Amino acid sequence: MLTSLILGVVLMNVLALALVVARSRVYRTPLYRPMLLNLALSVAPLLVLVGGLALTVTAGLVVPRPVVVALLVLVGLVWLLLLPNAGYLITELNLSHRRDGDGVPMWFDVVLVISLAMSGVLNTVLNVFAAQLVWVLQVHGDEAAPLQSLDARLIVVAILVLVSFGMYLGRSVRLNSWDVRHPRSLVTKVVDHLRGPGAVGTLLGFTFLHALFLGIIYLVVVGPVVAGLIALEQAR
Repeated sequence: MLTSLILGVVLMNVLALALVVARSRVYRTPLYRPMLLNLALSVAPLLVLVGGLALTVTAGLVVPRPVVVALLVLVGLVWLLLLPNAGYLITELNLSHRRDGDGVPMWFDVVLVISLAMSGVLNTVLNVFAAQLVWVLQVHGDEAAPLQSLDARLIVVAILVLVSFGMYLGRSVRLNSWDVRHPRSLVTKVVDHLRGPGAVGTLLGFTFLHALFLGIIYLVVVGPVVAGLIALEQAR
């Protein structure tokens, strides 16, 4: 089932990419590059996580454990900063790219934006599941059962809340992951935004609903995978 999850995520990303390119080629419209950029940013966190973990494992063969731990923490921070870019595609679930006279059927664009949004959702799910697996391996060992432990579940909840909060900052404050390079400016923008009328309530509502939505999808998609891994472990 883990293979099916990974394959499904890959295929959804490929479908979204193919539809963006096909829209331009088939209907002779300008290529909507922001969609391609957002799709690339959505995939980036998983590439960072996989590459960072591979580097950490390799480094563990030649450097002391404290250095490995520090490297793992650094990879985790970079990954967490990038992760809202995956879920951000949910906020692109609109038809703002349509222009009068472009000749693209509504049904095509509907499938296109849904595919983009779902690729973002599934990218987020796969990223969080990978992080949960890393946590379990580091804390509990290589057994599957701890995936259902309280701490493993709390890790998922915490990450989804942070992802949703990051999505809000991206959509409403127009911040990007790389704005962390200018922390003073970043904090000033966030504080100024939250001083606006109703901004705090909007932030809390946005974060809660998106975290809840992603959590339900996570339960639906990852739940059977975890059950399968536990059954496989028990069958050994």
